[in-house]
Amino acid sequence: MKLASLKHRRDGKLILVSRDLTQAVDASDIALTLQDALDEWETLSPLLQARYEALNDNRAAGRFPFIPADCDSPLPRAFQWADGSAYVNHVELVRKARGAEMPESFWTNPLMYQGVSDKFIGPRDDIELCDEAWGCDFEAEVAVITDDVPMATPAGEAAGHIKLLMLVNDVSLRNLIPGELAKGFGFFQSKPASSFSPVAVTPDELGDAWQGAKVHLPLKVTLNANLFGAPDAGVDMTFDFAQLVAHAAKSRHLGAGTIVGSGTVSNLDRSKGSCCIAEKRMLEILDHGSPNTGFLRYGDKVSIEMHDKEDRSIFGRIEQKVVPYPR
Repeated sequence: MKLASLKHRRDGKLILVSRDLTQAVDASDIALTLQDALDEWETLSPLLQARYEALNDNRAAGRFPFIPADCDSPLPRAFQWADGSAYVNHVELVRKARGAEMPESFWTNPLMYQGVSDKFIGPRDDIELCDEAWGCDFEAEVAVITDDVPMATPAGEAAGHIKLLMLVNDVSLRNLIPGELAKGFGFFQSKPASSFSPVAVTPDELGDAWQGAKVHLPLKVTLNANLFGAPDAGVDMTFDFAQLVAHAAKSRHLGAGTIVGSGTVSNLDRSKGSCCIAEKRMLEILDHGSPNTGFLRYGDKVSIEMHDKEDRSIFGRIEQKVVPYPR
C-alpha cells in the first residue's frame, strides 16, 4: 500500500495513493489519520489494502488526482522520531570534519538520537532558517514506521514490527553541532524539524529491493536541480533496520507510529556522490585541503527521491526551498 496525509488540522487526513502516484482516494472513513491506522493496524490494514487494490484497478469510487503539495508528512507529528546512523563510514567522515575521533564501538553499537517530532515539515514546504551562519544542511535518509514494539525485542523479531517506509530530509545546523556536543548532552538546537516523503509505503511495495531489512535502491539527491548524489541505500549499511529498531527498544517500549531513521545514506564508492553537504565538504578537505562547497543559503532548492528498477518514483519527491524565517 501507499498512504499519505492531506493537510488537515494537526494530524492530517488519511488517503490511499495509487502505485503510480497519480490518483488517490479518501481513506478517512476507515482511519481518520495514519496514526489511527497504525494504532489498529492488524484490524484496519486489510480494509485499507482492499481499497488500495480497488484504486489501482480503477474501481474505487471518489478517485481524485494526487497532488503532493497538498500533503503533509505521512505522519504530520509522531510520538517518537529516533534517528540512527547506520552508515558508519559517513559518521567517520563527518566526525573528522569537526576534528573528533571515532570510537571503535561505533562499528558494533549504533548511534541514535531523539529528534523533533511534534511537527514535521511537509514534503513540499519551505525550510525556514533563522540564520545562514548556522550552516544549514540536508541529510537524505530512509526511515521505517513501526507498530507497537515491546521493550527488549531482539533484532530477529524487530523486522516484523516494520509496517511502513518513507524517505527523510533530516535537516541539520552543522555550525551549531560542535558547541552542543561539547556539552556532552547531545543534539538539540542543531537538529530542527525534519521532513518526510509525500507517501509512506508498505514493505511489499518495494518487491525484491526490500531484503535483509534494507532498501537496495539508489537515493537520488539534487541541489538547485544539479545531481548531488545517488548512493545505494542497501550498500555499506552497517546496521539494518531490524537492528536499529531493536536498539531503540532495548530499554523502552516503542509505541505504534514510532519512526526510526537510517541516518545519512553513504557509500564507500565516492563516485556515487553524497547525501549531505557535510560529507562532500570532508571529501574536499581530504582531496584538496579545504572545502569548496558551502552550506545551504536562502533560495537554495533540495530534492530527494527514490526510483524502482523501472525508474518509477516510489515515495514521491521531497522538494523544498530554504527561506528566511519570518520572525
